[in-house]
Amino acid sequence: MNTTTSTTTDLNPSKEQWLKKLGIPLALLVLFVLMFMPTPEGLTAEGQKAIAIFCSALTLWVCGSIPIYLTSLLVIILLPLTQTVAKEKVVFATLGYDVIWLMVSAFVLTSAMIKSNIARRFALWMITHFGQTPRKAMFVLVLINFILVFFVPSTTARASLMVPICLILLEIYRAVPGESNFGKLMMLQGVQADAIATSGVMTGTAANIIAVGFINKQAGGDIGYIDWLIASFPIAFIAMMISFMIGFKLFSMKKETHFSEALGRLQAEYQKLGKLTLDEKKAMAIFLLTVILWATEDYQKGWFGFEISVYMTAVIAAVLCLMPKIGLLTWSEAKIKWDLMLFAAGAYAAGNTLESTKGAQWIMDKVVQGLGLETMSHTAVYIVVIFVCMYSHLIFTSKTVRTTILIPSIIALAQSLGMNPVTLALAASFTLTYTITLPPHSKVNTIYFATGYFSVLDQMKYGLITCFISASVISLAVFTWFQLLGYSL
Repeated sequence: MNTTTSTTTDLNPSKEQWLKKLGIPLALLVLFVLMFMPTPEGLTAEGQKAIAIFCSALTLWVCGSIPIYLTSLLVIILLPLTQTVAKEKVVFATLGYDVIWLMVSAFVLTSAMIKSNIARRFALWMITHFGQTPRKAMFVLVLINFILVFFVPSTTARASLMVPICLILLEIYRAVPGESNFGKLMMLQGVQADAIATSGVMTGTAANIIAVGFINKQAGGDIGYIDWLIASFPIAFIAMMISFMIGFKLFSMKKETHFSEALGRLQAEYQKLGKLTLDEKKAMAIFLLTVILWATEDYQKGWFGFEISVYMTAVIAAVLCLMPKIGLLTWSEAKIKWDLMLFAAGAYAAGNTLESTKGAQWIMDKVVQGLGLETMSHTAVYIVVIFVCMYSHLIFTSKTVRTTILIPSIIALAQSLGMNPVTLALAASFTLTYTITLPPHSKVNTIYFATGYFSVLDQMKYGLITCFISASVISLAVFTWFQLLGYSL
């Protein structure tokens, strides 16, 4: 994977330079204004400082005034120095988070698949058979994401499987990181497809299952796997198709003219590969073992009395790739981007502190109160709740935290307003996987961002628009599709 510290690759040079110059003074202004303003009622001093540090870091990440990893290191310094966190070990410990281990292992597995040529072979086969044009290639990748969600119940695991394939495809199409809109769009649509497909299947993420638990216990619902699938999967697929088409409008590929000659070259390269080599067979065996362990995680406890987590599976795969004689890599051949690890550590430190200090919850409470939901019509309440929940990932970096805070509150709101709590909470639950607007918002985002094909600003632009589209589709479905399924308002 390649990475980049630029965050403004889709702007013309004058706008890029303007943003970079503006970033540092604007970040300082945001920091000092939010840090030293009178503490609002209901917000702790620590929560106020967490909001200030997070917002100033976000400003720097978007403007790209300094490298993204350096911004994260500044966050790690500021959090203990301002006494936003009681102990500096809390922020230093983020570099040891399981997601960091997952990312390191994903780099190793990706390096092995690329070195062995198995990823190239699969990518060439897939494109020459099903994706003869760039649009078809990206559509095939979206479909693979929607198929994988049924078998691999982990968003991060699916991203780790898809990224090596995308990288090889982009290499074949001669897409340059940070310059090619084709590469930018393929990686951004990977983020979108992973998140949106997850919303369509109840077992796609633990947050969905937790939401169903709240709905069934607190709202008196009877939602099961098939109920969720029938209600959500068509919505998710429609939202993805609209987002897919919008992507081509946002990131035009008209200036990239080498596609027409690519198919013949791709077919020739596929023929040159010949029979499977020993290294390819090793990589395939490790890859299949990884997929099987990820796909069966929920059943391993019953089968063996213990389970191997997504993170442990990734480490096992990395060890097998590096093991002498068994594997096919040396440590120096594993292209691990440690600057990205530092970026992720600082981003998670800021996000976690925002949640632990109740700063994020205070912001959401003020949003709900400020909207005056009690005085709105039931139709307006549905739409506002869906949009608020959709964009709540801008504040909460954890799907589980969002679910735990939002779904019980939404059920209580529906009951107090005389609305059907099952319908309102179910519609809100379909938004919980949309953590797609910034790299720190999910592990999936970070893995795709590490390739260097898109910037923070690219993702924010596409993510905000995609969220609007998806929230609109879900809102429309509440008054149409939900009614056909028997969910009363």
